[in-house]
Amino acid sequence: MSEFNISLQENAVRGKTHRIGFLLLNNFTMIALASAVDPLRMANQLSGKELYDWYTISEDGEAIKASDGINIVPDCSIKNVPELDALIVVGGVNITRSYSRAQVSWLKSLARKQIQLGGVCTGPYLLAEAGLLDGYDCSAHWECIASLQEAYPKVRCTNHLFVVDRDRMTCSGGSVPMDMMLYMIKRDFGYQLTASISEMFICDRVRNESDYQRIPLRHVLGTAQPKLVEAITLMEANIEETIELDELASYVDLSRRQLERLFQKYLQCSPSKYYLKLRLFRARQLLKQTSMSIIEIATACGFVSSPHFSKCYRVHIGIPPREERSGMRDSLSLQEQTVVPLNVNNKVMSELNYQSSYVNPIQQQSIRALANAQYEPTYGSVAL
Repeated sequence: MSEFNISLQENAVRGKTHRIGFLLLNNFTMIALASAVDPLRMANQLSGKELYDWYTISEDGEAIKASDGINIVPDCSIKNVPELDALIVVGGVNITRSYSRAQVSWLKSLARKQIQLGGVCTGPYLLAEAGLLDGYDCSAHWECIASLQEAYPKVRCTNHLFVVDRDRMTCSGGSVPMDMMLYMIKRDFGYQLTASISEMFICDRVRNESDYQRIPLRHVLGTAQPKLVEAITLMEANIEETIELDELASYVDLSRRQLERLFQKYLQCSPSKYYLKLRLFRARQLLKQTSMSIIEIATACGFVSSPHFSKCYRVHIGIPPREERSGMRDSLSLQEQTVVPLNVNNKVMSELNYQSSYVNPIQQQSIRALANAQYEPTYGSVAL
């Protein structure tokens, strides 16, 4: 058992509240944040205790915009954040352009204090940039796994929904952060509380570390065409050093003609054309998400030369690679708006028998949530 897990269990015995910070990056995904925070709120509500407290954090403490355009006023900045037990980076769109050197330095300082670090959606990219995932297994949203692995070869990227490796916890986006947080709550306070939270969220199955992300194509094909899925999996795993079509057919125990018929029937294209689309899609990710040169991207995606790559890209994507990259740079502009934070109801606070109705300027979200839930029928329904 790691020293971090031992300290968590000691905190649970002493009744110490676990403090979780959420670093919000520009264009973070709201669903990833909500999926991570709400299990903590429900853990408090069902236990009737302040098991967890959570804080939203931005670099300067100013309002920050999610990818859906909603502005969030964080509880604090990286300069006045309270003492934390864990910090989770919440990423989203354009991750490579959504962080600062100050945030990278701050994460490194937290690592030196042996605080557990995590990332959701594309948030693991920032941990990798800080060198904090070197030698660790890591999960991230499937859209950014390719660029993350190319940019940080010391990180062991996986296609699992989430990964907890020693003092790091990373996961893909969407609703998956809820599964990762339920895993953490189960580790801290046991199965009964986790099961009750799942029931409240009408979650009939809590996914675990052994579950994989489902890429769109496999989701469409399901299990009806295992040979086709197997062939595509081999293509995806061999982008830089491509496999000849005859060799690919032999690997999946089909003739070349049989393989071509499968691709034409279900994907309306030849295997070679689909393979080219995969390589160009990977190249587009690298153009948008990394600073790799055109020739480096061409090599990483299996093209014999940069002119050949540029020609294929222009024919199939519609613009040359250089225009794709310059167009991304030209389109970066964000307009900040401000939102007035919610006021804390001190009267309700006193009704919960807290020693003081004063709330720190850094809003204690867990206390507010408990106050709001006091008259719910599920309040304090799980005994710990």
